[in-house]
Amino acid sequence: MLIAGTVPVTDMPLIFGRVEKEGKNLRVDGHYLPCTQGTMAMVSAALATTCHLGLEPPRVLLAGDIGTGKGSRLIYQYLIEHIEELAPRVLALHYCLPIVTLMQKLYTAIEKCRPRPVLIADAGSMYAAKAAGVAPHFDIFTPDPSEIAFLADPEAVHPAYISRHLFEDAFARVPELIKRAYANGGAAKCLLVKGAVDYIVKDGVIVDEIKEPDVPQMECIGGTGDTITGMVTAFTYAELELEQAASISAKANRAAGQRANPTPATSVAEIIDQLPGVFRENLCSWSGICTR
Repeated sequence: MLIAGTVPVTDMPLIFGRVEKEGKNLRVDGHYLPCTQGTMAMVSAALATTCHLGLEPPRVLLAGDIGTGKGSRLIYQYLIEHIEELAPRVLALHYCLPIVTLMQKLYTAIEKCRPRPVLIADAGSMYAAKAAGVAPHFDIFTPDPSEIAFLADPEAVHPAYISRHLFEDAFARVPELIKRAYANGGAAKCLLVKGAVDYIVKDGVIVDEIKEPDVPQMECIGGTGDTITGMVTAFTYAELELEQAASISAKANRAAGQRANPTPATSVAEIIDQLPGVFRENLCSWSGICTR
């Protein structure tokens, strides 16, 4: 499993290695990073899942990027040059600036891999895949309602330029936007649309809806969508079917939020800390994966 994405750290170089948890931080290639929102929340949730399942921890490729694109370009270029030798079974792309030409080159490089990795994208990498015209070749996207509006818009190359009629009431029109996204070639084979209702979609058909437990306090906590993508990546690495990995991840995220009894001051790290307990209590009945 390989997770690639940027972190908002000025001048942090490109780093690569297996992730370890030390205290409240994550350690990668000698660098200590906090479990905050974004790529590191995703990595933290993936690590919590692999630890529970007894799998090797994720390999991660990170670079600092505060919006200049420097770190994003380093990540794209490294993957383009090394993806065949890295040979990940699951490749998850997260926060990177959506640089279309580099995404096209990366996809060309990925197509040469034997076997081809399962491809997961969220955030900027998902925008890049859609804008580069390779979205249908990805295995799973994990958009929120505003992002599914972007995927449904055949003209938009960035969420900032979504047609107004698609963006308005996006939260109430998710099933319609899902259909549009598939019709316009903007969707991956499987979608997990995160929101008040989590929709699991396979080849354009909604196959599951997760609504409970409803923990509205999680909406204001940054990173609680990134954690879902991290779990999806880990469960896919555990060889669950994509739609099963998506359903379990949505359920686990909500259950972790409920256990944390969050307030607006709660951090995403406190919610991730609840995942081992959630897995112990529920994973066997949800998935048939029964660990001791």
